[in-house]
Amino acid sequence: MGKFIYNASPREIEIDDRTLAHLRVAILNKLRRSESFAMTWEHGVENGSGRTTMWLHESVPLQFVFSGNRQPTLNRLWIEQLLLSANSSGGLVNVPEPTENEPIDGE
Repeated sequence: MGKFIYNASPREIEIDDRTLAHLRVAILNKLRRSESFAMTWEHGVENGSGRTTMWLHESVPLQFVFSGNRQPTLNRLWIEQLLLSANSSGGLVNVPEPTENEPIDGE
């Protein structure tokens, strides 16, 4: 399990490494273009249910901490779907990984 840490918040969001790698690409692509956006995630029953939304902006520090040392092969379609959700009025949400159609090498 990796962690997403935003700003100086004491809250660390645990996300599996594969999902975190795809979210990292989508988030960094948006912020590199100076595009702020909302990100929402569900806490899960094991964490008391509910959900949290935060506003991501390029000026706020964030960290992606991976528990493993291997970079997964990235699924281009999944990244595109994550970016589509980030561009929507609802903001970025973790959508399920689709069947791989075109892996990205070297990311």
